Amino acid sequence: MSGPGLSRRALIAGAGAAVVGWNTAARAWAAEPGAQVADLPPLDGQVTLDGAGLERFRGDFGHLVSAAPRAVLRPGSVADVQRTIAFARRHRIPVAVNGQSGDQAALGQDGLESHSSYGQANPRGGIAIDARGLSGIVSVQPGRAVVEAGVTWAQLVDAGLALGWVPPVLTDYLHLSVGGTLSVGGIGGAVQRYGMQVDTVQELEVVTGTGELVTASPTRNRELFEAVLAGGGQVGVIVRATLALVPVPARSTVFTLAYDDLDTYLADQERVLADGRFDLQVGNVVRSADGGRWRYTAELVAYGGAGEPVQRDALLAGLRPVADETSVAEGSWREYAFRVDGFAGYLRAAGLWGLPKPWLSLFLPASTAGVFMREAARELTPADLGAGLLLFYPYARERVKAPLAVLPDARTGWHFDLLAFPGPGADTAGMLERNRRLYERAVELGGKRYLIGAVPGMTGADWRRHYGPLWDRVERAKRRYDPAGILTPGQGIHGS
Repeated sequence: MSGPGLSRRALIAGAGAAVVGWNTAARAWAAEPGAQVADLPPLDGQVTLDGAGLERFRGDFGHLVSAAPRAVLRPGSVADVQRTIAFARRHRIPVAVNGQSGDQAALGQDGLESHSSYGQANPRGGIAIDARGLSGIVSVQPGRAVVEAGVTWAQLVDAGLALGWVPPVLTDYLHLSVGGTLSVGGIGGAVQRYGMQVDTVQELEVVTGTGELVTASPTRNRELFEAVLAGGGQVGVIVRATLALVPVPARSTVFTLAYDDLDTYLADQERVLADGRFDLQVGNVVRSADGGRWRYTAELVAYGGAGEPVQRDALLAGLRPVADETSVAEGSWREYAFRVDGFAGYLRAAGLWGLPKPWLSLFLPASTAGVFMREAARELTPADLGAGLLLFYPYARERVKAPLAVLPDARTGWHFDLLAFPGPGADTAGMLERNRRLYERAVELGGKRYLIGAVPGMTGADWRRHYGPLWDRVERAKRRYDPAGILTPGQGIHGS
């Protein structure tokens, strides 16, 4: 970070010459002042213009889209975000926030990555804002936490555990930034009880596309509040969030149930959803032991206090998994929350973490989820999945309140999440074409996409169809809060 008295020239530097501003004619950084050079604003942080600091923001977790930004801002304050966005607005420079999160504690700087999977967080030659410059935990107390947007859920969980309070909804992989998941929705196994992570937000501080800092909540600047949550970064940059917390359970008991028959799996999962007997409910599709077919696995979690017996028979009553293939494991709440870390470590060690990953995330109405799953199972091969996994589990629509967390118009829906880790030399182009086919089929069956996936060729018509009656609201918010259209062009929602 810069200190008092440092000049703008000293603040804004790459590996070579310092720059003083933006050449409005050449649309490039300028090293010398001139008639067509717009002075850069004074900053508390730093801007990188070339070298490794810039290259790290070229790609993302999906390794499918690569484009270096012109500059990376590591903000030293919220005011830096305001000044940079106001400057970018005046000169029509695209801007996007990049969480650069990951398991830094385990892997150091090598663990940092953008968990955008298809260029969504890439500013397309503009300015990338490194959210790690705003990564402070402001306060944690019973019932609520205030954090800056660059804080990861893993950091918040450990801070909350010290007081016995934790976020009610967590993504499977916790080393993601709070601002990043709130911009897309944030789904996890507790969606059946609490909705998505966006549904646990009490208040936001947002820098809009005009550079204005606005406090937004359900009772204050509600239009902006609802446009930001799950809004794909289109109208503002989240810089701080106030989040709900719940008391941490002492223990997690995990029931793993195997199914060979899809209809039985669908019925049992929906039964569990309807009666709410478990605290978390997910499921996945895996290959059978002989590799000859797909199997369905329900992962159901019951929380309990220390020394409190779990009523296993009651929890499993009426369910019809494959006989003698139900497993039960007990551990602490934290052990289950961080369960994916070991799997991620294996993928990194195997050299798969850094390969292209054509992920596909969809939501289907319950009435057609079985049809879609059968068709997808016929098309997908073990090579498509690689060392990854295919999540497939139900959710209750009424629990998801955020308007822009777009879901099918059905009381019960299913989340289909193809988290593929293909091996070296995989036909990535063919897999992206497959994603497009599956997306089109899902839409025909009343489905919607989740913003994190890799769906090629999204057009304006696709996005209007996706948002349906919400489209006018989305467009109106864009015009009001980002009139220059500079924010998060990588989503492609507004044809940027």
